[in-house]
Amino acid sequence: MNKQPVRAWLRLRAGAFAGRLAVAGAVLLGAMHSRGDDLGRMPRPDEVLPGRATPVALPWRHHVFDAPLDVAPAGTERAVFGMGCFWGAEEHFFHLPGVVSTAVGYAGGATPNPSYEEVCSGRTGHAEVVRVTFDPRRVSYARLLQVFWEGHDPTQGFRQGNDRGTQYRSTIYTSSPEQLRVAQASRDAYAAALHAAGRGNVTTEIRPAPEFYFAESYHQQYCAVNPHGYCGHGGTGVSYPR
Repeated sequence: MNKQPVRAWLRLRAGAFAGRLAVAGAVLLGAMHSRGDDLGRMPRPDEVLPGRATPVALPWRHHVFDAPLDVAPAGTERAVFGMGCFWGAEEHFFHLPGVVSTAVGYAGGATPNPSYEEVCSGRTGHAEVVRVTFDPRRVSYARLLQVFWEGHDPTQGFRQGNDRGTQYRSTIYTSSPEQLRVAQASRDAYAAALHAAGRGNVTTEIRPAPEFYFAESYHQQYCAVNPHGYCGHGGTGVSYPR
């Protein structure tokens, strides 16, 4: 019996199934984004999920920089930003000259090593964030803040566009007293520009960086791996003061 046609048919069926699975996964993730969390507020201590001691498995290499995901080269600094869905947020930074690595994850909540589904439940307190590793000799922290402010709407509280939930809040988590000072000054400058344009008050949370938990591997550099996926990120149209 010639098994070649059978094998070809099986490969074809497997490919079709994989394609349908990928589409179904994209639809499911999109639905989770649009739905947001189930609380609409930060969870009380008795509502926080317990999480786990084991962190998620990471991909071997960064999809854009082809470097280890959790290595900070000598002389670099790190900054953490939450600006809605972390897929598009990360894309804002990995194209920026002077940035040497990025990673998406969860921070600002109480659940250790949360899963994406747990974060979407609203019962972890975490925000979706992007951790940016950058060379300050090539790009300043102030430049990263400009990208942050212009890349989303920081007046929307627990939402960003159609994405609703506490995980989509606007956040800046700083890694040094100097970063904290510069971030707060940038907030005041951009708030004045927003008010002059008739926009609302800034709701961005700014504080020293809490622990960062890596998101699952399929979230890392999502917009590089899936260029036609959900990567949109809209700002207010108000320029950051130069």
